Amino acid sequence: MNARFSVLTTVYDPEPQHLWECLDSVVGQTWPNAIEHIVIDDASQRDDVGLLLDRSGDVHGRRIVRRPANGGIVAASNDALAEATGEWLVLLDHDDVLAAQALERIAAVLDADPSIDVLYTDHDLLRPDGRLASPVYKPDFSIERLRNHNWITHLVVVRRSLVEQVGGFTAGTDGAQDHDLLLRLAEASGPFHHLPDVLLHWRQSPASVASDVANKPEAFDRVAEVVGAHLQRVGISATVDAGEHVGVVRIRREINGRPLVSVVIPTRGATGSVWGVDRVFVHKAVSSLIAGMAADNRVDLEFVVVIDVAAEPVIERGLQRIAGDRLTVVPYDRRFNFSDAINSGVAASTGSYVLILNDDTELIEPGSVAEMVGLAQQADVGMVGAKLLYEDGTLQHGGHSYHGTISHAMLGWPGNHPGPHRMLAVERECAGATAAAALLRRSVFNEVGGMNLAFAINYNDVDFSLTIRQAGYRVLWTPHASWFHFEQRSFDHPIVTEEIDLLRGRWGDVAFTDPYANPNLTPGRTDWLEEPLRSGAAPFEVLPDGRVSWG
Repeated sequence: MNARFSVLTTVYDPEPQHLWECLDSVVGQTWPNAIEHIVIDDASQRDDVGLLLDRSGDVHGRRIVRRPANGGIVAASNDALAEATGEWLVLLDHDDVLAAQALERIAAVLDADPSIDVLYTDHDLLRPDGRLASPVYKPDFSIERLRNHNWITHLVVVRRSLVEQVGGFTAGTDGAQDHDLLLRLAEASGPFHHLPDVLLHWRQSPASVASDVANKPEAFDRVAEVVGAHLQRVGISATVDAGEHVGVVRIRREINGRPLVSVVIPTRGATGSVWGVDRVFVHKAVSSLIAGMAADNRVDLEFVVVIDVAAEPVIERGLQRIAGDRLTVVPYDRRFNFSDAINSGVAASTGSYVLILNDDTELIEPGSVAEMVGLAQQADVGMVGAKLLYEDGTLQHGGHSYHGTISHAMLGWPGNHPGPHRMLAVERECAGATAAAALLRRSVFNEVGGMNLAFAINYNDVDFSLTIRQAGYRVLWTPHASWFHFEQRSFDHPIVTEEIDLLRGRWGDVAFTDPYANPNLTPGRTDWLEEPLRSGAAPFEVLPDGRVSWG
């Protein structure tokens, strides 16, 4: 009878001890049923590797196949696939180690949910000194993030029939073959299932990417090609180039036509000093967008400014001078309610896209609105949030985080930091986005009924984000659209107990459960890093390139 799990390992000149520990971790599984371990030696040159393989081939369930010539990892992986007979494939590198209970835990999840086609787990690093450190606690499936970089990496378990259906490993993708396979699997099957257990130990050997991504530049040379091919297959017109950080790509989507974006801004006409210079906030918010249009005119803008009737007349006159015939003014004569003001502004607007914007903002990247439109034009995207910085350049918004609290991801981090595991350097799904700068299609706004008037000051964007997700749409965040946000400079935002109670009453635990966090992380943290020394974890240091170093 065929084994349920076929563990696939391709071998080329690892350290023999590391290979032995890899092989031994499969033999030592607590899963009581038959496992086959397909080991393909891609013509290793080291005699000690060959000797080890010669001596280790008699273990039950292990089959060693020696290739006559080195063909690269794609050819060796396809050979392994051809040898496999199990229902499920388990991809295991030649120097990595499976946790002893890995297949038992995975089998239990697969038994409980027959709809699963692809499953991935969390992993940690196996240091040269033998210590386990730096657990990578991953989010639930995020296709947008996967388009930007392979954040799933290890451990991946997939139906063999699905891998065969998509054609196995693609020739010419050596170094990016796993990323390519994951993207093709995502095209063929729905969201992958995430098992939030550390079930693989990724070896931090001297030549490993786990030690330094620069060790294997060939692992990233083809990433842009792989992502570009995926986007073409799914009908997204874009150019893909190497990103600022190794292993991350920069996707520039083409805009369908030249759409009109309605920028809806509520204001009371507040003034203040920023960087030692006095300003009218709403004037600067609008003028910075117009200047951005001059540098990137892929979209048209109209400005719908909802002005409190108590504002000084100079506010409207200044806007007329700045925006001219692009301006529509909506007088607001009621007690201020942010949701009501936004709904009123959208009702007076005409664009096919709506950019909800606070008046105390200033555009940083000229192409920000077009970047957000490029993401929002995808049919399953409900809203797109932007990178917002405080006056001092630190991060105010990297997407919402609802992990036991309601806050902003990586709040207060340096504004130019890539974040843990490069989270701040990539487009990705998030639990929600702040309405200080959020863009969506008018059709989505209308479908969900606009913003909830019950949330006058706070949590209106949280409720709005949850409503959009409940309607089946994704909420995205992009680092390629950015504004300064001089938060609470235009007016106070007192936290109202009734609004917290209302949010809990409407959403319950959903409002405090973030699918893009991880249940292993300490509730209340918003930085995706483990609490130092919690559960035996070592202290960490976030390096400038976004990697996490553990002491």
